[in-house]
Amino acid sequence: MNEYVVEVKGLKKSFLLPSGEMQEILKGIDFSLKMGATCSIVGASGAGKTTFLHILGLLDRPTEGEILYYGKNVDFLTQDEKAIFRNKNIGFVFQMHYLLPEFTALENAIMPLLIAGMDIKEAKERAIELFEIVGLKDRLTHKPGQLSGGEQQRVSLIRAFITNPKIILADEPTGNLDKKNAKIITELFLKLNMKYNTSIVLVTHNDELASMMQFKYKIDDGVMIAL
Repeated sequence: MNEYVVEVKGLKKSFLLPSGEMQEILKGIDFSLKMGATCSIVGASGAGKTTFLHILGLLDRPTEGEILYYGKNVDFLTQDEKAIFRNKNIGFVFQMHYLLPEFTALENAIMPLLIAGMDIKEAKERAIELFEIVGLKDRLTHKPGQLSGGEQQRVSLIRAFITNPKIILADEPTGNLDKKNAKIITELFLKLNMKYNTSIVLVTHNDELASMMQFKYKIDDGVMIAL
């Protein structure tokens, strides 16, 4: 298998403005991440960090360039094939936890496995192991509204890791948290990375948290720079 979980070559992305002009957000990015490696991406608001992450996650398409997973170009997959690929290979963590309020923490966590067709008993067993790791074993039956902000984000972390994805894409996952909980979440990313050898791409405004990753990049004026 290719040693890189993901490679990006000559990535460009433009958007059509209401004026009819094209605005180029990403101006030719080359990027690669090895299996099990962690990296952070920093940059000013509007620099294109989220756009880049959405393209990596196959939620958006580049205007130009290639995205390769395990050395294979995935741009030719149909929308349905991309959805299946994402479910098996990519985990997402966002600034908002997006937990469903009517379901318990455990039910929220196992949803990706049930969508993939896993038996509910096996799904719960896998989830409980992760709840233990992140320190929420006593919150299984709590609904999101009964959890603190930090606990809610830990449940979203479990949901992202539960399918044992090859890569986690995190967009400002600590943006709504205080300093203490932000550090807890980042340390859990690293703990889970070590346990499962999951590659991580973390977009953040927090330089301290960004520096906890193995590699650090900055997107500035549509170009990616290694820091």
